[in-house]
Amino acid sequence: MSAVLPPCPEPDESDEPVGESQLLHLGPFDDEPCLRADAARNRARLLDAAARLIAEHGAAGVTMDAVASAAHVGKGTVFRRFGDRTGLLNALLDHSERNFQAAFLSGPPPLGPGAPPSERLRAFGVAMLRRCVDELDLQLAAEPGAERRYSVPPRRVHLAHLAMLLRQARPDADAELLAHALMGYLSPVLVHHLTRQSGMPPARLEAGWNDLVDRVAGEAAAPGGDPPGARSAQG
Repeated sequence: MSAVLPPCPEPDESDEPVGESQLLHLGPFDDEPCLRADAARNRARLLDAAARLIAEHGAAGVTMDAVASAAHVGKGTVFRRFGDRTGLLNALLDHSERNFQAAFLSGPPPLGPGAPPSERLRAFGVAMLRRCVDELDLQLAAEPGAERRYSVPPRRVHLAHLAMLLRQARPDADAELLAHALMGYLSPVLVHHLTRQSGMPPARLEAGWNDLVDRVAGEAAAPGGDPPGARSAQG
């Protein structure tokens, strides 16, 4: 994505996370809050139309003509609002990411604040997997190269959020490294391989995520006792 986030704050060590109530924007929202009512409706209609086209035909099916037709507006409206196809796709990704961030930073539990950290970890991964499956072609098209993969703003926000929850759930663990490991499970490239190339149902990925969280973020075992997550795995 072309938008740039400000430096992401380190997760707070306390029980009350810093920044939980504040949306971490991907970038400038243009003049969206000040748009005329008809312009705002047109923008929302265009983004909804583009999302439907991607769901039905993949990212390749999103052309300026197709979006204008699906949104029942003139083609010139699409170009004026987004500039070109790349601008439209970036706006669509930014819109989706802002909604996702709002949900896990300030939405209702268990994805948002108010639930135990392990429950929030489970909800975060399931929500991210479902979003990835729904937007897979678009997310694959936007997947950065190896030199930028770990520094793009959305990944930094997601990583910091996971690390914060892991610090709360397992203060004895290396939260930063575990967060990277968990993020690997949620990679669009892996989701593509498992769902489309290997035919794995998304429900299996969600169940695997929940099991992984139980094992990683469960209570530390007493000496000689069961490993973390053993009760969940057995139950």
